[in-house]
Amino acid sequence: MNRPAPRTLKVINKTQLSPHMLRITLGGQGLDSFPAEQEGAYIKLMFANDKGTKPTMRTYTVRHQRPQEIDVDFVIHDADGPAASWAKQTQPNDEITVGGPGPKKAVDRGADWFFMVGDMTALPAIASNLAALPSDARGYAVIEVLDQADIPNLQHPDNIDVHWLVNPQPDPSGETLLSFVKSLDWLPGRVSAWAACEFTSMRKLRQFFKQTQALEKDQLYISSYWKIGLNEDQHKIEKQQDAVGVA
Repeated sequence: MNRPAPRTLKVINKTQLSPHMLRITLGGQGLDSFPAEQEGAYIKLMFANDKGTKPTMRTYTVRHQRPQEIDVDFVIHDADGPAASWAKQTQPNDEITVGGPGPKKAVDRGADWFFMVGDMTALPAIASNLAALPSDARGYAVIEVLDQADIPNLQHPDNIDVHWLVNPQPDPSGETLLSFVKSLDWLPGRVSAWAACEFTSMRKLRQFFKQTQALEKDQLYISSYWKIGLNEDQHKIEKQQDAVGVA
């Protein structure tokens, strides 16, 4: 399957959702050929640099999609990378090159129950997954945020228990999410688990889901979206090296 050609999109609006989450709405003629029903899919934002080399690319999730607009949410913190810096500085009518969309990383909606885990970088994808679940779905969502004021109102089935962990500083031990996940009762039936977060946290959660709970490959999507102390390019190398050692 051929990748969609990159398209140029225009900044329509920007909205400060919370102290650490900024939403950029993109639109323009480049969306005319953008496929429908892409909420939760990933796109590649391409940022030109001054070195004459290929653009810097960063991966983000389509949070909402309307006929002529998409929303992309950015986590804003003290040590912003090129994407968050762009989001803070950009203004309506600015343009950006966007690749994708790529495939959605969705839970298996036919499972008996669901377990979603992530930090703020995964919040747009978790929110999209929760909104797409059947109304009788049950299970958990455990989400780490930087501030109490960053907790949004999420659409989710009544029997999905959403737990918010407020943690202003990233945890280099990777234990914050894992400890809470382990404290919850494991439900009967076949689970579909979805987790995305910082690299060390991801590895500990992966060990729990794959080894302690013996989940099969088709029951678990897990990924690291970033790593403390590394930029995205360095993190990508770490992910590749980690993947070599994972069965």
